[in-house]
Amino acid sequence: MQLFMKMVSLQLIYRKPMLLFNTQNELVSHLNSVSNKETSIGFVPTMGALHEGHLSLLAEALQHNSLVVVSIFVNPTQFNNAEDLAKYPKTLDKDIEKINKISKDVIVFAPSVDDIYEGKTVSQHFNFDGLENQMEGKFRPGHFDGVGTIVKRLFEIVKPTNAYFGEKDFQQLQIVKKMVKKAKLQVNVIGCPIFRESNGLAMSSRNERLSADERKEAAIIYKTISQAKDLFKTKSATAVTEYVVKTFGKQSRFELEYFQIADEATLLPCIRKSKSKKYRAFIAVFVNKIRLIDTISLN
Repeated sequence: MQLFMKMVSLQLIYRKPMLLFNTQNELVSHLNSVSNKETSIGFVPTMGALHEGHLSLLAEALQHNSLVVVSIFVNPTQFNNAEDLAKYPKTLDKDIEKINKISKDVIVFAPSVDDIYEGKTVSQHFNFDGLENQMEGKFRPGHFDGVGTIVKRLFEIVKPTNAYFGEKDFQQLQIVKKMVKKAKLQVNVIGCPIFRESNGLAMSSRNERLSADERKEAAIIYKTISQAKDLFKTKSATAVTEYVVKTFGKQSRFELEYFQIADEATLLPCIRKSKSKKYRAFIAVFVNKIRLIDTISLN
């Protein structure tokens, strides 16, 4: 009886008109049947555990495209920590419910690892002209090869006109733009503003792993980088960095992995400020082994 009720529940969740595809062949066949040269396809690649930030990307895509596809795929090749991969939240049923509340016209692509990688779960090696060697690249070896591999593969499958990414992962956004340029892919990569919780914490799927107290106290991350932005108006990058390091040195619950002020275009560290450049602060912090990142424009 319980199995029957579960099957009925799943049928209700997955009922039409919402379109769910689990294989690339099915998705491509459908897209070919409903699109033509005039059709614009908006694409939002995600790893699931959707939050308001993801939904804002979907809303943006729906506003500017004829068709919208969202992928839900936890990509194993961009994890350099097996425990992080194992604990990454997988909530497909809830994700689909959230998508349906935005629009029942969104096409959901939720493939398996074998379908995407065809039995060879390895990353392609990329040269991102040095963008991959800063910040996240230093602390997560191979991460951006994994990102480049999956995004390129998804772009080849979906063939989107426009693809939407949140600016919380600003380094990733710049790397995807670089990959698209180098591979000469016909897709417009669009960065969208960071969505934050009421206390300023950048929305992230990993936030779901925080306790209520940890989530509340994690407001220190945005509070600190906001203060860093104010200080950068009159202080050097070195002085601002020292302030951030000192601030987190007083926080017993939080461990600062890195804080860096960098040129937005090259992602190289700011040594001496230049009025002709745009700068951005990047931060990564651990709380109870859960890794949180954030960023803020300093100009």
